[in-house]
Amino acid sequence: MSNDWPQGWYRGEGAGAPPQGGRSGYPRPGYPGQAPRGPGYPGQSPQGPGPRPSGGGWPDQPPPGGGRPSYQGVGGAGRRWRFWGQPGRHGRRILTYFVTLVVVVVLVVVGSYFWLNGKLKHTVTLPASTYNSAGTNWLITGADSRAGLSRTERDALHVGSDMGTLNSDSIMLLHTGGGKPVLISIPRDSYVDIPGHGMDKINAALALGGPTLLIKTVESTTGLNINHYMGIGFGGLVNVVNAIGGIHLCLPTAMHDTDSGVNLPAGCHNLNGAQTLEVARDRHSFATGDLQRIQDQRAILKALLDKAMSPGVILNPFTAFPFGSSAASSISVDKGTNLYDLIMVAMAMGSPQTGTVPIANPDYVTSVGDAVEWNRSQALQLFHALKDDKPVPSGLLQGTKVG
Repeated sequence: MSNDWPQGWYRGEGAGAPPQGGRSGYPRPGYPGQAPRGPGYPGQSPQGPGPRPSGGGWPDQPPPGGGRPSYQGVGGAGRRWRFWGQPGRHGRRILTYFVTLVVVVVLVVVGSYFWLNGKLKHTVTLPASTYNSAGTNWLITGADSRAGLSRTERDALHVGSDMGTLNSDSIMLLHTGGGKPVLISIPRDSYVDIPGHGMDKINAALALGGPTLLIKTVESTTGLNINHYMGIGFGGLVNVVNAIGGIHLCLPTAMHDTDSGVNLPAGCHNLNGAQTLEVARDRHSFATGDLQRIQDQRAILKALLDKAMSPGVILNPFTAFPFGSSAASSISVDKGTNLYDLIMVAMAMGSPQTGTVPIANPDYVTSVGDAVEWNRSQALQLFHALKDDKPVPSGLLQGTKVG
């Protein structure tokens, strides 16, 4: 049989022989400018090596489709997402910014809480109590304190210059528990027994023995255990209202009183601190005197809390921080009260059931002057319901109506 194959091809002789290099004479794969050995690699024909071109070396062939080779992801399809490549980088940046923002907000909130909590005046000591009651009871007072007010400020606010006495201009009892919160006003002229001092108007207890004696008086009169105390003076109310940018209050009739200084027409008003204090102290514009004034005081408290809890205040640091600082430094609380407790109080007073202790005689003649006599049977029903944390019987509380 004749041999038609060219002689010497397997020895690298003659035309068409592969280039010399390496053990077999083929170029070593993996070097720059050289294509890998064998079919199926980029830059090489699937049929393997062909005739050597006159320039020498294997021809460089473009990959299928032209351009740079494509990279296959998982499963062999789609681009591979690189850590610093364009795909995915924008999302990682957004996540980083979001996490950073959350951390900053948390730090600001936590820091602000402890800062404001540290500004509270823990000056009141709760007396040892022998009374037990369900739920939580707060005694909230507005005292006619002129502390911190200059002579010019006292004249401008029409509060007089008497610095020697400290009476309760406003007394409220807040009960919270399993049901709807209840906010009750106790008339300052209520004729009650003050422990150790006999029968007198209840507002005298603050002057005779400070907040501790006032708490004892309320406990012995109502049978309720007072868990917390909060008090504020004239100047504190003015500062808090001004810090929040005023409060909105609608008056059904005009208010004119030379003693308190109020002079407002009927209608809705945005009251500043001084005007708020004037409305809170006015009792001469009404036929029922102090009984209407305590309703106005409840309305002022609600308007103040509504403004404080509004998004315009909470979400505005330029209003929220001055208000929080002013409020925390203006009120006196018992030693067991913290900022969280006050926040819970503010939320409870958003929509409570309100009213005044049932009255039998608003002009009760006593040895200490005209006083307010409670309707004892109805008052007992009211306080027994609160003691057991039960709903207040219908008809005992009449709500709040601005004078």
